[in-house]
Amino acid sequence: MSVSDTSDLEQRLARQAAKANQADDVSVGDIIDYVKAYAKQETLGPLKGAGNWLGFGFAAAAALGLGLVFLLLGLLRLLQTEWERSAAGNLSWLPYLIVLVVAAGLLALTLMRIKKATLHKEPK
Repeated sequence: MSVSDTSDLEQRLARQAAKANQADDVSVGDIIDYVKAYAKQETLGPLKGAGNWLGFGFAAAAALGLGLVFLLLGLLRLLQTEWERSAAGNLSWLPYLIVLVVAAGLLALTLMRIKKATLHKEPK
């Protein structure tokens, strides 16, 4: 070993000894504070993220649901007013059936598009 290697080794050993002395100086109160901070970080952080996720999801679902209700109601009124055969007689139920089929198709499309299974994003 050369002289510079020896001095580097001595410096590293001195740093490790200093770290060990600092670790011995930690009190029980400091450890409790560290554990409390860690528990808050690991519980409150994900809960806040879940609250945001649920809040935005609820707002989006309400807006989309209201928009689809208006769209389907508009389709029903369009069929009832513009399609002469459905306005009277035995086929007056047909616009309702058409709107029901369109609504079922939109529901099926929506359910097929749901992919996210968890709230928490795992690091890759």
